[in-house]
Amino acid sequence: MINIDPSELFVNLIVSSVGLALFMYGKKAERGPQIVAGLLLMGYPYFVSGLTQLVAVGAVIVAGLIAAIWLRW
Repeated sequence: MINIDPSELFVNLIVSSVGLALFMYGKKAERGPQIVAGLLLMGYPYFVSGLTQLVAVGAVIVAGLIAAIWLRW
């Protein structure tokens, strides 16, 4: 039986929406770090389960994006 947690679905929706927005912005502005981070944020929820893991991996991806922007990539 499939166990569906509503909070996990909600976090998945939010993370994927942020990823889509980042991807669209990166594509329009021709910014590589935003495109990569957007694709990663849209894709990783398919492979990660558990609320804390979803949040932790998302935070690492966003921190990597911030570091890339800070380093002027």
